[in-house]
Amino acid sequence: MIIVDNIHKSFGKVHAVRGVSFSAPDGKITGLLGPNGAGKSTTLRILYTVLTPDSGSASIDGADVVADSLKARQSIGALPHGAGLYPHLTARENIVYYAKLCGLEKDLIDARVEDIMTLLEISDFADRQTKGFSHGQRTKVALARALVHNPQNVILDEPSNGLDVMATRSLRKLILKLKDDGRCVLFSSHVMQEVAALCDDIVIIANGKVAIDDSADGIRQRTGCDGLEDAFVRAIEMVRPA
Repeated sequence: MIIVDNIHKSFGKVHAVRGVSFSAPDGKITGLLGPNGAGKSTTLRILYTVLTPDSGSASIDGADVVADSLKARQSIGALPHGAGLYPHLTARENIVYYAKLCGLEKDLIDARVEDIMTLLEISDFADRQTKGFSHGQRTKVALARALVHNPQNVILDEPSNGLDVMATRSLRKLILKLKDDGRCVLFSSHVMQEVAALCDDIVIIANGKVAIDDSADGIRQRTGCDGLEDAFVRAIEMVRPA
């Protein structure tokens, strides 16, 4: 379970996150929505311990992301915006390297890597260097790295961005499987159809604040809008810049 409690983060004069609070429980998919610059990616980076909040707190399965960052990292698999693969390593080598970093036992690594590559349909290009990969291939390998250690909590920053239709369908099936396995899934997206189809709860952030936090039906009811896209726009309008 992921808990965020009143976090703030500034970059110079830019107050990117202004008291964001929400929770993402196990066995559910929580969507994090907002326009560009709303504070979504900053919030996610705090959760996977790349950034430190100026104030407030966040925890992963009870481990504080600042005070106990190593334990928090052990409980998450993160797909940040941009794959960040090692270009001169093959897909397999990228995944194996992360399996070792995550502390998987040596005698389990090969089988686990094969399983995750089969699940994500990577086997056909597993032994090619990643420098020539398509965007979809890079995303699959980065996702495999995030999941190779079988984390309880999965954080995905716009995972379907740039994927073709078939890759997007495969990704959605995987996200639903993670939910069915009892995992906590938190992901950001700009695709309303994807959010409506997948998310149990939706947190909409605007101007660094939580504008609304509810189910898709709850958000539509509270904003008085029939469609989720219209409800999204209405929720953003509720939060004015300071």
